[in-house]
Amino acid sequence: MRLALEQARLAEAAGEVPVGAVVVEDGVVLAAAHNCPMGRHDPTAHAEILALRAAGEQKANYRLAGATLYVTLEPCVMCAGAIVHARISTLVFGARDLRFGGVRSKFALADSDLLNHQVTVVEGVLGDSCTALLQNFFAGRRYPIRQL
Repeated sequence: MRLALEQARLAEAAGEVPVGAVVVEDGVVLAAAHNCPMGRHDPTAHAEILALRAAGEQKANYRLAGATLYVTLEPCVMCAGAIVHARISTLVFGARDLRFGGVRSKFALADSDLLNHQVTVVEGVLGDSCTALLQNFFAGRRYPIRQL
């Protein structure tokens, strides 16, 4: 998760929402990525999607069975679907996404009995650090509320 946090800081430095993701298999990092939908003009350029794509290239296989995905923020529905399709074995995330979370907060896609693959989900790993990074990022972008 510390590598994912490093990736999130790269996103923040680029003005993107600070989310980072790392795919690991058998203790080896297959891929690491960070959010960059604004920079790439691509709504699918979430950290998870980019990390899954790079890991698939690395393995020359779109199935990543046996791999663990570490991500600083709970994946959205799009990313949760990609995680299931990639057959990721374990998802580890830091902070919940109370607005768009597709794994725990709004939906439970990754381990749904309705799908043909269930992902083991571990949440809250370095959660305080992940949450603080996001809160600080957004606090610096919001206009202060004026008192009437």
